[in-house]
Parts: sequence; C-alpha cells; structure tokens
Amino acid sequence: MIDPAAKINARMDVLLRDGRVAEIALPNKVRGSADERFDARGLVVTPGFIDLHVHLREPGQGYKETIATGTAAAAVGGFTSLCTMPNTTPVADTPEWIAWQRNSERGAVINVFPIAAATRSSRGTTLTDFRALQRAGAVAVTDDGKPILADDIMRDALRLGAELNLPVVQHAEDTRLTEHCSMHDSPTSFRLGLRGMPAAAEASIVDRDVHLAQQIDGARLHVAHLSTADALKAVRRGKRGNKNARVTCEVTPHHFTLLDEDVGEYNTYCKMNPPLRSAADREAILVALADGTIDAIATDHAPHAAHEKQVEFERAAFGITGLETALALAITRLHRQHKIPLTRIVELFTAGPARVFDLRGRGSLARGNFADVTIFDPKKRWTFEAAKSLSMSRNTPFDGWQFTGKVVATIVGGKIVGR
Repeated sequence: MIDPAAKINARMDVLLRDGRVAEIALPNKVRGSADERFDARGLVVTPGFIDLHVHLREPGQGYKETIATGTAAAAVGGFTSLCTMPNTTPVADTPEWIAWQRNSERGAVINVFPIAAATRSSRGTTLTDFRALQRAGAVAVTDDGKPILADDIMRDALRLGAELNLPVVQHAEDTRLTEHCSMHDSPTSFRLGLRGMPAAAEASIVDRDVHLAQQIDGARLHVAHLSTADALKAVRRGKRGNKNARVTCEVTPHHFTLLDEDVGEYNTYCKMNPPLRSAADREAILVALADGTIDAIATDHAPHAAHEKQVEFERAAFGITGLETALALAITRLHRQHKIPLTRIVELFTAGPARVFDLRGRGSLARGNFADVTIFDPKKRWTFEAAKSLSMSRNTPFDGWQFTGKVVATIVGGKIVGR
C-alpha cells in the first residue's frame, strides 16, 4: 500500500465498508470481516487516482465523447475522480449545466467534479456567478481553452475566488502571440513551415497571474497543463511568495514524454495546446516533478472525432486522449527511466490533486475516507491498442507503444468499476 498523505509505504490490509475505508492494518490483523476479498499480493494499492483536467465533451459534443464513455475509459486507467472542463456546447457557465453534468442520468461510473466557466460563455469579459456555481457543485472556475487576458477581469476572478475559497484555473496562453500558430516555435516548426507558439506566450501569462495572486490574500491560482521552463520559474516564485495565496500547477504525461520534434511529418496526433515543447522545457518539467514543485499529473484528455484530426496539420483540432495511458507513461518514463520514486508518482495522482481542489475525503485511504482505490501492477508489460480504448475517440500518439505498469482494478465507493 502506498498512501503518501498518510505516509504509508508498506504491506497492509484494507477493509472497505459502506463506501468508506473502515480499517487499515498490518497483514492478517484486520479485526472486521468482509463479504468479498480482493487478493492484491504483488500489486500496489493506492488511494483512487484524481484527474484535475479532463474534457468529457457533454453537453453538446457527444459525437466525440460522453460522460459515460469518458468515465469508463478513466476507470480502466485507474481514475476514480475526474474534474471536467466547461468548454462544452453550450459553455458550462450556469448552475443548471453544472447540475446536469452531475446528474446520475449521465451514466458516470466514477466521480465527476465539474469545473465551471469563469466568465460568461468563456468570453473573458464578465464573471459568472461563482457563488451559485459553487453551490451547484463546481470545484473550481476556468475559461480553459481560452485565457483570461484582461488584467482587471483576472484580478476580480482571483479576488472573488479568494472570498469563496474557490480555485481559479488558468489556461496560460497569450493568444495575441499565438494567433494562427499550430505548434511550438522551434527548428521543427521552421522546417515544416508552420507558425510557432513562443514559450513566452505561456510564461508571460503565468508571470502576470502569479503577480496578481500574490496581491490578494486567500487567492488560489492553479496553472493548467504547464509546459515551459520559464512558466515554472514563475510558479516557483509564487510558491515562495505571499503565503496567504496558493499557487499550484499540473503537467500532462505527453509534456513529460514527448518533444516538439515528435510532430515528425505533420502528425496531427501530436498537435495539442499547449504544444509539445523543447528538450530544455521537458527537462525542467522532469526536475519539477521530482522536487515537489508540480502538484499533480493531469491528462488534459481531449477526445476528437477522426474527421477533426485526419486533415492538414494547421486545420486539425488541438488535443489528444490520455486517460488509459497516464499511469503507464508515468511508471515507464518517470519511474523506470528517470528514477522518480513510485511514492512521488502516486502522490501526483492522489494527494496532490486532492489538495489542489480541496477534494475532502479523497486522495488518501485514511479511515473514514471514501472507499476509492486504485490497484496496479508496476511491473506488468503491455502494449496499448487505441482500437480497444473505451473512449469514443482514438486521437492518441501512443497507439502501439509498449509500457511497463498497468492498472488491475479500480474501486469507487467500495465497488469495482474497472478491471
């Protein structure tokens, strides 16, 4: 059992009852009884994985993914909770749409925590009703897919978020510097004749947001899918600054695995936003993953239909799927290749994300917490086949990749939902 929040890394038995963790004890020392047993000898048992950044596409884009199919794919990947982004059709900017996403009729097989739009229709001009959205179940606000560019609007969002203890998530991209760009600004983009996004487009927004957050007591700024070394410098400064403000960040598996040159000959499955970056940027991310600067690994699972990817690179949609390969990439690349301890990787999937959005009762298997559990084999070798994915979409650059580390079972509320 690995539970970083509880500082447990040992052989243990876990008893689940009535949807909660009833007992944790040394092997064969559990006092209570169980109707069903799961033999996890040789496996790793952890708190249920939490993904802070997922696009489930409902309402309005069910041809790409539904809440039912997206959560099914997540369960296979070991995730017990997802935080879903609001860039749907229409934008999830009202309490009614937040309640709609949470309704059991959507068919979710794991926990879904909606993130609401920070501004009306995500246009960046008028704030939504944060208080009403929070009451409806929103765990954060964001205009993900679009940045909040206006200083006064971002300042007001952080100030209102501070009053409600509600995180403001920023898609850090100065779109004034990235218009009509489709990949990272680099020798590869020059060779391919594609307009490149400069790293400064991300770093400048993070730098500004950190500066604003540090001026507001209680502000909670979360930087989504961070991808550049310079943006990391701003996050580090934010974490060292005003201790009454909280600055956190996430990174994706594709950004700690791939490089801009992997675009190759216009491979649209390597087109995402933020784009794949340079080797120096990836190295900075690897260092920050190891030293604790980064709070969470998030997939930015972004399913698209085939016709949206099988076009010219500049016309292709941004984004890839990622729920079923996240753990395998973390173990294969971070643990085996870069020697990041397994306990740290588990923290990035569990305690870290739970802290970012204050998902109480999750992120740890402490007694009384929700019975959300991920069980995986860290030594299992396997090959990912996109055609067998439970997601409705297949837009992944990892089809056919050989991995080490595979989820064996996913338990939500004491019930096995993925196996």
